[in-house]
Amino acid sequence: MTRPTTGAGPTRRVRPGPVVAALVALGVGYRLYLILSGMPPTNSDEATMGLAATHIAQGRGFPAFFYGQHYMGTLEAYLAAPLFVLFEPSSVALRLPLLPVYAVFCYVMYGLVSRLYSRWFAVFVVGLLAIGSDAVVHSQVSAGGGYPEIKPIGAGALLIAVWLGSGGGRTARVRLIGYAGWGVLAGLALWVDWLILPYVAAAGLVLVFGCRRQLLGWPGLVLVAGVLAGAAPSILHHVRPGVAAQSLDTMLHLSGGGQASVWDRVYGGLLLGVPLGTGLCGPGTCEGWPLALGAAYPLLLLLAAGLAIAAFRTASGFHGERVRQAGRLALVAGGALTLLAYVRSDAAGLTPTTSVRYLTPLLLSLPAILWPLWTAAARLRRASLRDPRPLAGAGMVAILAGSMLAPTVALLRDAPRGQVVAREERALVDALHGLGVDRFYTEYWTCNRLAFATDEGVVCAALHDDLSPGHDRYLPYRAILEATPNPAYVLPIGSVHERAIAQRLADRGVPADVTDVAGYRVYRPAHPIR
Repeated sequence: MTRPTTGAGPTRRVRPGPVVAALVALGVGYRLYLILSGMPPTNSDEATMGLAATHIAQGRGFPAFFYGQHYMGTLEAYLAAPLFVLFEPSSVALRLPLLPVYAVFCYVMYGLVSRLYSRWFAVFVVGLLAIGSDAVVHSQVSAGGGYPEIKPIGAGALLIAVWLGSGGGRTARVRLIGYAGWGVLAGLALWVDWLILPYVAAAGLVLVFGCRRQLLGWPGLVLVAGVLAGAAPSILHHVRPGVAAQSLDTMLHLSGGGQASVWDRVYGGLLLGVPLGTGLCGPGTCEGWPLALGAAYPLLLLLAAGLAIAAFRTASGFHGERVRQAGRLALVAGGALTLLAYVRSDAAGLTPTTSVRYLTPLLLSLPAILWPLWTAAARLRRASLRDPRPLAGAGMVAILAGSMLAPTVALLRDAPRGQVVAREERALVDALHGLGVDRFYTEYWTCNRLAFATDEGVVCAALHDDLSPGHDRYLPYRAILEATPNPAYVLPIGSVHERAIAQRLADRGVPADVTDVAGYRVYRPAHPIR
């Protein structure tokens, strides 16, 4: 007997997995297009990492840290070095390894948010991570010193802590691998960039809460071994005499405040920094209602913390649920400590738009501040018309998503600017070759960028505004310039440096050949003016 047929076939429920895969592919494609378009334009910080990758690929050196300092590990340089062996060094080859890093971040966040909240909320978060403003994308695809990789490190450490604390792992061997993995991530955080340490420390507390008995045995030893392995480059670097003290002094100086006023630091770090750092604003500018999010951000963190604490208390006797709520609290604590450290620094008040990269870890706390709004919006279907809360929650979620999408569209429209910048750089390089200028003084944001763009075909040293020796990250360049009999000067037209060199030439009566190209003025003095 055959079954009667109906006009409708079996219904298929949409599953989160394929949607997440599509969103991650969309995010990777968006960032790949920007990389190939030269966006965001590179700078000397990124070029310094490129020079480190070049030296690693050529076997000339194996730096543990960013040239010129004892912090910010060179993991990005080691990731790019194999591509530099296969292909010519370039900004594209330097950035391409960061695309898998971004994809891993999205999938780790999906796993973390699914475990702490819900799967479809995790899909929504991954959708927000797929788009990105100039500031957000810059911290994901620019190899400027640890910013792309610290986010998957922090999210991964918390995911493993919650997984282990909830009893994850069917065998003791699998759990040991989890402890080792957590240790390696913590060690990498110590090497790559200390910005993520608030989240790793919070994840560590979750791990201690969930697994305190196990940590007293072999799992604790395996975890410590993992930390030592992940931090090995930093440990080997800092055992040299005097290096550890210099590194600590530098970090204390960077984290301190005093020059900027309290209001400037609050405005730049909170009102302006939060919307810029979370992708609600366009490049370098932020106005209107997104500033209100900065003001409300601490309140949203407090709300998320209150909900997690209440749920933690009611889950007495259910260890897995208490670990889950502890994980939510870790996201809140990491965000609060990151924001507090940034607001205390002078960078928040003096250079808020360029220093917003220090808030890049806040993307990890995005689920914590959105969850109350998401749950309110989820009640919309069954809410009465007299209850405005679900409608308000849905409206806020929609506004936030739309506000994060708008800068993404603006960045796509601005993508051709990257090719313009690349052409201007090529014109400058060609002009220098034509003039026979391969040894010159310039300013910081030009020097290493041109050295990397020419595969060290030119050598330069940086100058301060008063033409005194500037901040040279790769010191051998300075030595070469000091040994050059009569170096040239290549400076942006109208800059403080360019006006200073013109005045010095005039004061000393030194004639010079002057050539203008691509926004730069090339001075070739008849004899040295040092």
